[in-house]
Amino acid sequence: QVQLVESGGGLVQAGGSLRLSCAASGRTFSSYNMGWFRQAPGKEREFVAAISWSGRGTDYADSVKGRFTISRDNAKNTMYLQMNSLKPEDTAVYYCAGDRDSRWLLRGTPSEYDYWGQGTQVTVSS
Repeated sequence: QVQLVESGGGLVQAGGSLRLSCAASGRTFSSYNMGWFRQAPGKEREFVAAISWSGRGTDYADSVKGRFTISRDNAKNTMYLQMNSLKPEDTAVYYCAGDRDSRWLLRGTPSEYDYWGQGTQVTVSS
């Protein structure tokens, strides 16, 4: 069992930056592919970024490519999402998620993930 806790959300002006963290409990974090998803009010939960268990593989939604960077530190059981050049449309609750089966082909599919954090609010003002 893995527990995930996000932090780092907040209110920022457009063009600003935030760094989200996802701290994981348990010794199996380093064997899981991990992902970031977000959900805005009235919208479906959408894929933001994913990182393979080793950290060698990363992937991004087109809407954040070039602005967001996903990374992980397996020694610290922590994953990060560096968000730069933020836009009002990035406003959402951001969730980190862990994929126990680590099937990279399904990295963008919320139902593939077994563990979820409680979410952290990111609000970007114009």
